[in-house]
Amino acid sequence: MSRACRAMKLGRARFYRPQRDGAAHDAPVISRLNEIVAKHGRWGFWKCFHWMRLKGETCIHKRVWRVCKSMKLNLPRRAKRRLPARVREPLSAPPQADLQWSMDFMHDTLYHGKRFRTINVLDEGIREVLAIDIVIFHRNIPIVIFQEN
Repeated sequence: MSRACRAMKLGRARFYRPQRDGAAHDAPVISRLNEIVAKHGRWGFWKCFHWMRLKGETCIHKRVWRVCKSMKLNLPRRAKRRLPARVREPLSAPPQADLQWSMDFMHDTLYHGKRFRTINVLDEGIREVLAIDIVIFHRNIPIVIFQEN
């Protein structure tokens, strides 16, 4: 028997195992899925599967997935909501100095591992740096904190 199974490329256990009726075996899963889909039509496979598990049914996700596919319950993926195209407008620069300022925080690490942060204050009208304050860290705590206006 083992040579015949090897010639047919079947396992010996497969030869001795009786064939079972798949429809009768899947009937409880099909009825339960029909109930869920009647209530919640937009639920996908995983939500249905976890709902069945929460209700106390012991079923394997592979079987539930196979039954869902045969019932054509698999839903198409939702399309991503696209934002409307923006109208590009040039950035407006103030016509003179001292009308609009901006702050920028930057950080970096020196070659020996010491970290530092800078705060840069820019005048947008003339694109000039008004102030740069540097804070050096020691053991992740700033050594000095500047609070000047």
